[in-house]
Amino acid sequence: MRVAIPIWGDKISPVFDTATRLLVVDIDGSEKNKRVIESMEGDDIARRCAKIKALEVGTLICSAISNPFSRRISASDIRVIQGISGSAEEVLSAFINGKLYEDAFLMPGSKGKPWKQRRCDSAEPRACRRGERGPRGRCGSVNKKYEK
Repeated sequence: MRVAIPIWGDKISPVFDTATRLLVVDIDGSEKNKRVIESMEGDDIARRCAKIKALEVGTLICSAISNPFSRRISASDIRVIQGISGSAEEVLSAFINGKLYEDAFLMPGSKGKPWKQRRCDSAEPRACRRGERGPRGRCGSVNKKYEK
């Protein structure tokens, strides 16, 4: 699996849209193998998304990301995990160990919010892009209206 993280220094960049560097890491089980830092400087939304797709990234972990970027990347069948902050290495380790949604990695001010439910858990991701809805809401996330 290939994971990408926009970086600023050794931390996750606060906003993906303006990040100039992208850390791309191949993860095999619990091992972090090959890693590359790609330049994203000067790239517009279309070029950034095309570059990420060309790198064969499966998951993008970021802090804040605009809706146009998020939708376009998700449309390329790339999982977007947003609302994460901290050291890139610590976040990678937490992702590998299934501890990414702990309070220590959530963006400030988002403690206790169900960030995990925002990602697409749908059995068919294309249904999410078509905007189909059901009792669980769009993208398989929990829709409070239907909760009891």
